[in-house]
Amino acid sequence: MVKISNKKETLVPPAEVSYHERRALDRLIFFSDGVFAIAITLLVLNVALPATQPGYVATGLSSALLATVPKLFSYTLSFLVIGAYWMAHQRTFHYIERYDRGLAWLNIFFLLFVALIPFPTSVLGAYGGQLVAVILYAATLAITGLLLSLLWLYASHNRRLVAAMLTPQHIRATTLRNAVPPVVFLASIGIAFLSVPAAEVTWVLVFGLNAAHRPYPVA
Repeated sequence: MVKISNKKETLVPPAEVSYHERRALDRLIFFSDGVFAIAITLLVLNVALPATQPGYVATGLSSALLATVPKLFSYTLSFLVIGAYWMAHQRTFHYIERYDRGLAWLNIFFLLFVALIPFPTSVLGAYGGQLVAVILYAATLAITGLLLSLLWLYASHNRRLVAAMLTPQHIRATTLRNAVPPVVFLASIGIAFLSVPAAEVTWVLVFGLNAAHRPYPVA
């Protein structure tokens, strides 16, 4: 009697699967870097010198330059925040060794909000003193950070996609470090209802706390 096996044969050797996973992961990272580069470049389009009346250039130029200060502030802040998210993304993917569709989709949703950052930046530059502008900006940056944190949790859960050499302490430290920006931006939304300037000052904590936090070395 001939037995028919229901098991499917593996058509691709493990080494070949690893190669394709690595290639897919590299493409995902290159695509992400491109989105970051475009988003950070678009920020400067929000900075434009207000028009001055003919004949009043000498006296009106100083006032026009001063009027760009809020836009320069929002530009500088967003440039640094996108840079911080890029470094966090780079740090996160440094420990990810494998690829699947779940990771790809989480990364796409993360990049969706990275690409959106120039919009709340322009609103903040034009209406920085208004509560709605501050909430829109903080909410966008908080969601962006939460998606990156979710991506890391997905990849590191039971070491689904990360390097086997990572210790639980290192995974926990990276989780906490990725959580700093969204927590700060979410907290600033509550502070904004009490004081808009205080909420904007709170955003500086993102850089201070991230700089002070050092992850555990990899064993």
